[in-house]
Amino acid sequence: MNAVAEEEKRAAELAGPLRDLLPPVDFCCAYGSTLLHARPDGTSMVDYILGVADPLQWHSENLERNPGHYSRWMSSFGAGAITGLADRVGVGVYFNPFVEWRDKRIKYGVVRMRDLAMDVLTWDRFYLSGRLQKPVHILVDNWDMRKVNSINLEMATSASLLLLPEEFTEYDLYAQICSLSYMGDLRMLFAEDKDKVKKIVEGSFQSFQLMYRPLLQEYIVEGLLKTSSHGQYKTFQQDCGLSTTNELFSVLPWTIQSQMQGRHKLHGKEMPPRAIVSSKDMAANCVRRALRRRVMVSSVRQAVSGLLASGGAVAAQYLGKKMAKAWQSRVP
Repeated sequence: MNAVAEEEKRAAELAGPLRDLLPPVDFCCAYGSTLLHARPDGTSMVDYILGVADPLQWHSENLERNPGHYSRWMSSFGAGAITGLADRVGVGVYFNPFVEWRDKRIKYGVVRMRDLAMDVLTWDRFYLSGRLQKPVHILVDNWDMRKVNSINLEMATSASLLLLPEEFTEYDLYAQICSLSYMGDLRMLFAEDKDKVKKIVEGSFQSFQLMYRPLLQEYIVEGLLKTSSHGQYKTFQQDCGLSTTNELFSVLPWTIQSQMQGRHKLHGKEMPPRAIVSSKDMAANCVRRALRRRVMVSSVRQAVSGLLASGGAVAAQYLGKKMAKAWQSRVP
């Protein structure tokens, strides 16, 4: 079976729950450690992000179809409480983990399409935007999120170049991009595999190349990057001059740039002044500080939301599995 046929078969398998189990969605992508390894362990789940126009309506229909996907008490409160919890406590995403489907376990998170697009374009929560900076299998895309996400990829590349030294490898770049959404994530201290970034990059290296090489080629043509091949990975050398640094910094969303200076107001509306940095170190520190703060807040909010949504037993089961994996990765 050729590579194209293999990919089509994999996509058809991943789309199974969309066909046979869940209400229609406007966007769906699948990801997770299960997709990175030929022989995933039996505890692994396939993760899905489901984008829908109206979460209230979607959860109402799903509660009728699949009440067992929800904890008893959230099911008894109804769709209004489910969406309220996601929006007011979490970061707009409601997850149902440990869903049995055929011989697999899946976890799916439901998000309003408007919120998904906003996070991808502005990094206001830097939650799903971080996920979409890494390779995923897009199964449904009625809103052309691939095109919208191209802006997210450019911003992730610019942020990573600001954080990287003058010379780095292609692997270093993808590892830095992958690390952006884990900066400040409290789970990385005790509930995540310490080699998570390494495993994601090594398991999806060709997919990272497909996502980012067109952008890198543009930077090479523009003179921002020079490239050479030494050893296993391609090596890059970047221009660390002030002009290039400010050009990269200007690509970042205003939520990050605004950390450099106060906001200006005009007619009661916030007007973004042009953020200018005086050195690459200053730009890198600004990016690092802003992302850590956003990731920390979002990860805590989503953890609390998940705890309330799942109930103590399911939350303990999920956290226990995460911590077991984390412990195994730290034992020599």
